[in-house]
Amino acid sequence: MKTIVFGIVLIVLLSNAAAQTKYIDRTGKASFFSTAPVEDIEAHNNQAVSILDIQTGEIVASMLMKSFDFRKALMQEHFNENYIESNKFPKAIFKGKVTNLDQFDVTKNGKYSLDVSGEITLHGVTQPISVKAEAIVNNGAISANAVFPLVVKDFKIEIPRLVRNNIAEKVQVTISFDYQPMKP
Repeated sequence: MKTIVFGIVLIVLLSNAAAQTKYIDRTGKASFFSTAPVEDIEAHNNQAVSILDIQTGEIVASMLMKSFDFRKALMQEHFNENYIESNKFPKAIFKGKVTNLDQFDVTKNGKYSLDVSGEITLHGVTQPISVKAEAIVNNGAISANAVFPLVVKDFKIEIPRLVRNNIAEKVQVTISFDYQPMKP
């Protein structure tokens, strides 16, 4: 009898482990690039956090705006104090879903094209967004990345007339996450 109970418990535990649906990355990467007549601006953030639920397709990502590093300290200061207002709006948050989840199989190694739709909140403003992402599954790990534009004025980020030629109206955003199964 003990053998049967032990066998049932083992099967339940193994099926729960195989049915892992949530994946996490605590050191995701985000960067943005803008080109303008006077100067290009680029910044990198290696502290983005994201959770992906492969059963529902839900994705949540968050990052501290002060974690962006710039080539020039003055650019970083202006970004945080004058434009993004990081003390008032400390995080950028994305909440969305993979809309073509039926075409994504985490049990098979390979490259997948994912359609992701949701909402991004930046500078206290929430906007709808849809992007194409690429995911690579390799032995249970998922690497995902996407490149998409954001329009500065859509997020009520004001650019003073004096520096309008220095800052592009649209910035190119690149994100990259290396998801691992969440531990229960």
